[in-house]
Amino acid sequence: MLPEKFAELDLAVKRVFITENRTNGLAFPPMPDSMLIFGLGYGVDRLAEVPWLREADVWYWGDIDTHGFGILNRLRAKLPGARSFLMDRATLLTRWEPWVEEPEGKRFGGDLALLALEEHALFDDLRCDRLGTRVRLEQERIAWSWLNARLREIE
Repeated sequence: MLPEKFAELDLAVKRVFITENRTNGLAFPPMPDSMLIFGLGYGVDRLAEVPWLREADVWYWGDIDTHGFGILNRLRAKLPGARSFLMDRATLLTRWEPWVEEPEGKRFGGDLALLALEEHALFDDLRCDRLGTRVRLEQERIAWSWLNARLREIE
């Protein structure tokens, strides 16, 4: 359960970024009228306990792998307006050094009915190995210049 005090905050933020990776969370660049939450994994649904999050633009940045999309789907079950960030085909195909492989036998294979069409198409390509064997792009492998360029697009 989230600390009660966090849920009671009345923050003047327009945007909330959620990222799984601690390194990315600690190094995320400042963004006006925004805050960052990191490290919840599949516990992102606990954010539904935070009323003021329903008023913010919520962006989820996960790994581009089957579990990243699974977590995004879980977040949308509680915060339907949540959008993905840097979890798109263009980001994946830029081929950051290097892609890694999801562990064999541990991929997410459930139904992800809450993904957008483009997100679901990429998820399906990943789980069916259409882009390579168990392709996974971890967040921390994405260049900060790419991150900053995408942030400027949503400022």
